[in-house]
Amino acid sequence: MGHLDGKHALVTGGGTGIGLAIAEALAAQGAEVTITGRRLEVLQEVAESRTGLHAAAMDVTDEDSVVGTIQAAVEARGPVTICVANAGIAEGRAVHKTDLEFWQKIMRTNLDGAFLTIRECLNSMRNEEWGRVMAISSIAGIRGLKGAAAYSASKHGVIGLIRALSEDYMGRGITFNALCPGYVRTAIIDQNVASIQERAGVSAEEALKLMVSANRHKRLIETDEVAAAALWLCGPGSQSINGQTIEIAGGQM
Repeated sequence: MGHLDGKHALVTGGGTGIGLAIAEALAAQGAEVTITGRRLEVLQEVAESRTGLHAAAMDVTDEDSVVGTIQAAVEARGPVTICVANAGIAEGRAVHKTDLEFWQKIMRTNLDGAFLTIRECLNSMRNEEWGRVMAISSIAGIRGLKGAAAYSASKHGVIGLIRALSEDYMGRGITFNALCPGYVRTAIIDQNVASIQERAGVSAEEALKLMVSANRHKRLIETDEVAAAALWLCGPGSQSINGQTIEIAGGQM
């Protein structure tokens, strides 16, 4: 038995990395968790091996996909009362090399995707007395990230969305917060290493050191550290944490 028994959570990008860690933490406390992503086979493999997880293919850049998938999840498991907009892509590119297609690709996933996910979850949550909405932003949403203007702008936008919604729903039992991790030990780190190597002409070891040094405590953050913060926002006594940016970066930004 857990304090989230009977609650329905939805986590985008829930098959790997931060999303999976959050989904597992919520399920461990009794929630029924819909995990979404574009690769159904990955989601199904994860869901089949864990209690409380339910796989659903969904592309956050496709409005029809988001609407239909979340409606089906609500019909199957009841109103979504915990929404975690986690799906995102992290790619850096200098502004003078950023064409509109690249800019829009980042925005469609990181900002439009968060908007669509939260909007559709709120259709069922807004009639409930209790709800939790979290978006996974980044330290890049707090201070900007060198060489990643599009990514930084998208993550700043996510924080603006969360802050506005916290005002819209003030006093109604639903809270909105943004989790802002530094560099987390996920597959994205491997992708970033390759990208930095190519752009900066450094070794893989040097590229990794650049990311580790950006975290104030000089180590990569583990996914369960981010999941613990998400679980705290769903726990007893969290009702006054609203419209906040929770920085998980090893020190002050």
